Amino acid sequence: MNLLNIQIPIRDGVGASKVFLPEGPYATVLDFLEIRFPRGTRQGWENRMREGRVLNQFGQPVLPESLYTPKQILYYYRELKAEAKIPFAETVIYEDDWIVVADKPHFIPVTPIGPYLQETLLVRLRNRLQVDHLSAVHRLDLETAGLVLFTKQAHTRDTYASLFRNRLVKKEYLAVARFSADYEWPTTHFSRIEAGERFMQMQEVSGTPNSVTNISVIETIDNWSLYLLEPITGKKHQLRVHMNAMGLPIRGDQIYPQLNDYVVPSQRDYASPLQLCAKRLSFQDPMTGKAHFFESNMHLQWPPADFK
Repeated sequence: MNLLNIQIPIRDGVGASKVFLPEGPYATVLDFLEIRFPRGTRQGWENRMREGRVLNQFGQPVLPESLYTPKQILYYYRELKAEAKIPFAETVIYEDDWIVVADKPHFIPVTPIGPYLQETLLVRLRNRLQVDHLSAVHRLDLETAGLVLFTKQAHTRDTYASLFRNRLVKKEYLAVARFSADYEWPTTHFSRIEAGERFMQMQEVSGTPNSVTNISVIETIDNWSLYLLEPITGKKHQLRVHMNAMGLPIRGDQIYPQLNDYVVPSQRDYASPLQLCAKRLSFQDPMTGKAHFFESNMHLQWPPADFK
C-alpha cells in the first residue's frame, strides 16, 4: 500500500496528530503512548483506542492490545474534555471555490494550541462550512482581531502562502496606543526580531533588520492615538514588538512590555482586549486573477472615552 495515498480523515473539524514509533522496549502501542505522553493516562489512551481515535499509518484502528512495531507512524486525535467556550462569534465575509476570508474576534486562536481545540477559528469553520481541508494561510495572535485567509483545497495552500512570503499581500492593521511627539509621523520602524529569553516573548536584537513596519497616526484624543500599522514583513509579534520598542505598547497587551501570568481560558477577562485589529487585506488571487480587497467589521475601543 502506498502511504502517500493514505488519507487520514478529519474528525469533528480536527485533523489527526502523528508520532513516529522508535525502537524501544514496548510490548504494545498502548505501553508506548503511556510513556511517550505522560500528561495523559493509560485508561485515557485505552478509551481513545476503543473509540477508533488512534490509527496506524494505513489509517486502520489500533486497539489497546495491538503489538508494538517500531519505525511506523501512528495517528491520534486530540481530546479536550472540558474546553471553555469563547463567547464571541466569527463571521465569514467571503467564500468562493478556492478561499474563505473570516473575521476573527479577539480571544479566539486561529488554530489548535494548548487548551484550545474546538474553540479555534479553524475548527469552528471546518465544522460550520463542512470543508475538511480548510487551512489557514497565515496567523493572527489569539488576542488580535480581524481578517484571516483560509484555503479550501490542500493543493493550493502553498500557492496562497507564497503571496505572503513574497510580500504580495497588503496588510493594514489598526492599533490604539499612547501618542508620542518624539517621532515625525508617519515613520518606518526597522529592527531585527528574534525569540526572547522568556516563553512567548520576542525581542529586538542587534544585527541586520529582518522586520519592517510603516506606522502612521490617524487620530489623537486625550494623549491616545489610533495608529495605522502596515507590516512589510511578517515576524511573530512584529507589530507588538515594534510599538513596544518605540515606547508605545499597544493598549491591552499582556505580553509587552510585561509578560503577565497565564490565565486559564475559563477565567479570562474579556473586557480588556488587545487593541489591535487586522483591518484590511488586499491581493491578486493566484487562481482566478481577481483583485481582492477585504475589510474587517471588528472594532477597537475608539474614541477612548474611558481611557486613563
